[in-house]
Amino acid sequence: MRILVIEDEKKVARFIQQGLEEEHYAVDVAHDGDKGLQMATSENYDLIILDVMLPRKNGIELMKAFRSNKGTTPTLMLTAKTSTEDKVAGLDSGADDYLTKPFAFAELLARVRSLLRRGVKDKSTVLSIADLNLDTVTHKAKRGGRVIDLTAKEYALLEFFLRNKERVLSRTIISEHIWDYHFDTGTNIIDVYVNHLRNKIDGGSDKKLIHTVRGVGYVMKEG
Repeated sequence: MRILVIEDEKKVARFIQQGLEEEHYAVDVAHDGDKGLQMATSENYDLIILDVMLPRKNGIELMKAFRSNKGTTPTLMLTAKTSTEDKVAGLDSGADDYLTKPFAFAELLARVRSLLRRGVKDKSTVLSIADLNLDTVTHKAKRGGRVIDLTAKEYALLEFFLRNKERVLSRTIISEHIWDYHFDTGTNIIDVYVNHLRNKIDGGSDKKLIHTVRGVGYVMKEG
């Protein structure tokens, strides 16, 4: 899953980025409101983490502009301000959740997982299809009781497939959600990673779950 972090304090931004990447998310960073709004409206993100106090365009203004432009991406707003009025202003601008600084990173992760589950019918933290299960908290994958070791990108790819099971995913859609802002769409890296994942998930199993749709992309489904 791909997340945009808009935070002007570079140490804080790097801390959040590194922590999220360790949790297998693809992360892009913007350090001012104008750049953040441009990236939020031009790229496809699953979640936005937005600081309120930003140069050029503050978080409240950015959020209002993004929502008025029909942006629907779930957004977690960060701020050092703790008054009720500030929280109300943030939520009324279009943010979906609010977290005050300083915060425990474990809480930020829990809120990220919660926001990513919004709009999804299955609210469980365990994603599954057939005898394949993926725990999004512990990051453990199992098929038929067999533990599957995954790299960070393989995990991200499997999570995206499971969140979109039965849906045909083009290579462009996959790249937008799994790789970062600088991804080279001219490479065959997506096919390479899908093949690696397929070998780990479907290898040795009679029931294949990852299917190729010729000329389009891939789909995870039973049968």
